[in-house]
Amino acid sequence: MRLALVAVLLLAAALMFAAFAWAAQRPANELGRLMILEYHKVDYPEERWTRTPENFRRDLETLYARGYRLQSLNALLDGRITVPAGTTPVVLTFDDSSPGQFRYVETNGALEIDPKCAVGILEAFLREKPDFGRAATFYVLPGASKPNRLFNQPEYEGKKLQYLVSHGYEIGNHTLWHANLAKYPEATVRAQVADAQVWIQKHVPDYKTRTLALPHGVYPPDVSWVLHGTAKGTTYNHDAVLMVAGGAAPSPYSRAFDPIRLPRIQAVERDLVYWLNYFDKNPLERFVSDGDANSVTVPTARCDKLRDEFRTPKVVVR
Repeated sequence: MRLALVAVLLLAAALMFAAFAWAAQRPANELGRLMILEYHKVDYPEERWTRTPENFRRDLETLYARGYRLQSLNALLDGRITVPAGTTPVVLTFDDSSPGQFRYVETNGALEIDPKCAVGILEAFLREKPDFGRAATFYVLPGASKPNRLFNQPEYEGKKLQYLVSHGYEIGNHTLWHANLAKYPEATVRAQVADAQVWIQKHVPDYKTRTLALPHGVYPPDVSWVLHGTAKGTTYNHDAVLMVAGGAAPSPYSRAFDPIRLPRIQAVERDLVYWLNYFDKNPLERFVSDGDANSVTVPTARCDKLRDEFRTPKVVVR
């Protein structure tokens, strides 16, 4: 028992040392690429679209130890990177509002967040590692059938959405019921997007989604239909459209950054291992923060890759 405890303590110390060492060794490179991770179910057993609670927790531990810190998607779109110097922003997204993402349970007569759901695991990890950050975007389905309608606890729908917003998480549009947008005419596509916002605002008044994740990864015939418009008296405006795959995303400061085709990495074992190892083997490809949200630090040789709006005095060349 004592040997096991010593081993655990040594492992924890090693991970902590690795995190500090990583930050000390990496110069800022804010034109590197970053990961927008895409989760679906947090449940059992581990499958193509399911991550077990234990594996999700392990993902967070691995990211933390390798110098990644959570960044909100909206701040990323605004070009406002807030993670500490020497660390790399990583964005978490959750599609389809399945039960294991956010669940309430009653314990001894009191209502609490299930410690084995994604939100419970995130909150517990943050209590242990407050510098990891609190950020994630939940792409919910307000009009889906069970079990994907707003996390499958009708009596707590409003409570959950209000909790997410009040605790620094973001809500994204995923259409009303996961419609394949390529199959429908303009009026139906716009209604799917607008109606989803209406349902969200029933529980969180005035909240407007800024991003949309494509159901099935399929674009409508005209992408403008999901970006801006009005349907049934509801106006919506989205700054980004997220794909279902595509790999690591370009830096928001890069000319290659296209918010209308924002790639994601599916959070399955194979893809996670691949991209973590990729950035370990190709450190110059990895986004590394300078720790100052008001400046952009880039390698001298890559200045020509900057978007025009960031060619200002706030750029630091190294």
